[in-house]
Amino acid sequence: MTDAEINAAIDRQIERNVLFYAEHPDEIALRLRALDAEWDIERALQANAAALGLAGSLLALTRGGGWLAVPAVVGGFLLQHATQGWCPPLPVMRRMGFRTAREIDVERNALKALRGDYAEVPKSGDSAARARAALQAARSGPFAGPAA
Repeated sequence: MTDAEINAAIDRQIERNVLFYAEHPDEIALRLRALDAEWDIERALQANAAALGLAGSLLALTRGGGWLAVPAVVGGFLLQHATQGWCPPLPVMRRMGFRTAREIDVERNALKALRGDYAEVPKSGDSAARARAALQAARSGPFAGPAA
């Protein structure tokens, strides 16, 4: 489980991002492309585990069997994550700024709502109110679809 303080900091950053783009709607498309390229924490965890497992295996082959402890520990962490949804590297990675796929999707959907893709968000008015409405729409679940 991630520390509530870290989750709150990530939520505040998402809110700041959405507010910024509510004030700069011409830059939303660029941010959406960046979000499409952002690695979520699951992908980062898998890539990190694969790299450490491979490195430990190669070191075991070239430097001695003691290095087999590295892929064993990494495998144990992955098994723990698969069965419990948590493992020791996760809090460190969250502190580094890795977000869940859901957090990335909230920002993505809020920006799409600001852009006018969804009918739930007003297309004019105070940017802070529009940002709050976009975040509310993004967090409340699936959208009805593109605005008519």
